[in-house]
Amino acid sequence: MIIPPEVLSGGALLRLVSIDDAEVLNSAHMANREYLASWEPRRSDSFFTVEAQAERIAEQLKQFGERRAVPWVFESDGGVIGTITLSGMTFSPFCSAYLGYWVAADRQNQGLASAGVASVCRTAREVIGLHRIEATTLLDNDPSQRVLEKSGFEPIGMASRYLHINGE
Repeated sequence: MIIPPEVLSGGALLRLVSIDDAEVLNSAHMANREYLASWEPRRSDSFFTVEAQAERIAEQLKQFGERRAVPWVFESDGGVIGTITLSGMTFSPFCSAYLGYWVAADRQNQGLASAGVASVCRTAREVIGLHRIEATTLLDNDPSQRVLEKSGFEPIGMASRYLHINGE
């Protein structure tokens, strides 16, 4: 599967992650550790190492090769400023995947998440052949819910104990 990079609003590049991204991705996670804590599963200190990021990237690329996931990074000025991933991809007849993303705290409100989600959804339809993308947010994650609404996502229900975020 060939997924070309795309330049987004503000000049950020959305491209597939590479094993060479381990160091810059770790730097991005470290810089955004406190900011992301409210929106992600609790992360152990070992997550915030170049080695752990390299292992994580290797697993994502393995899943990409098996057509189970597509992992992108947002890149700007030689650094990673976020990620966006389609995971749990299934085909015939469901043709579905889960969407997850984050953008660095200092790059919020610039349209990057909206542009990235729009690009990924277009790629999912036109290149990968998916027809259903599911995204899950916490009820108080208003910014992410706005991104999804702008991208045409529709709320389909509430599952109060669905996600395990920040230890709860």
